[in-house]
Amino acid sequence: MNDLTINTFDWVPEFPRGYVRDIRMRWALEEAGLPYRVKSVSFQHRSAEHYLHQPFGQVPWLTDGDISIFESGAILLHLGEQSNALMPTNASGRGEVIQWLFAALNSVEAASLPWFIFQASGFKRDTPEWKRLDDFLMVSRLKHLEPVLARCEWLAGNFSVADILMADVLRLVNRFEGLASFPACRDYVARALARPSFVKAYADQMAHFAAANPA
Repeated sequence: MNDLTINTFDWVPEFPRGYVRDIRMRWALEEAGLPYRVKSVSFQHRSAEHYLHQPFGQVPWLTDGDISIFESGAILLHLGEQSNALMPTNASGRGEVIQWLFAALNSVEAASLPWFIFQASGFKRDTPEWKRLDDFLMVSRLKHLEPVLARCEWLAGNFSVADILMADVLRLVNRFEGLASFPACRDYVARALARPSFVKAYADQMAHFAAANPA
């Protein structure tokens, strides 16, 4: 393990604060007790170097010595391989964590993010487009996730990077009360967000952006 650095924006508007995806890395590193630094990159003026590390101009990316990794799922997988506090070392345990890590991204977030954007944009709900988005998330995804979370504390036995990712995906849905009909999902998110590592990660991100000067 080399010098771990989370690269994130120097400033963002108030609405996304607390939800910028560097929080997933902060959370994981706090869980593992691994030392790390946070480096700021410009939100308003994205450099050529930024695009070399993150070709879409987004954040975060992680540097680990000479290694540079973007996309939060890939970063969490990398960190999981460095600490058994984030992912077990046995093959079956790793497989279970990895499948849920990808499910959080490809099954749940693929449905929740369009739903969230529609909600945050204030579009009318009495449209066929809204019904399709709502059904995709509520019926095709959360309805099936609910019984899974009703019978377990964490997705793969012990708390892992899969839970960091899934809980972070679901808390964005919960921001617009999208978990109102799914008590097991709500309880799961509450358990995850009560962990001291998340509390610190959240506070640190909020302080990071609050201290910034957008000028």
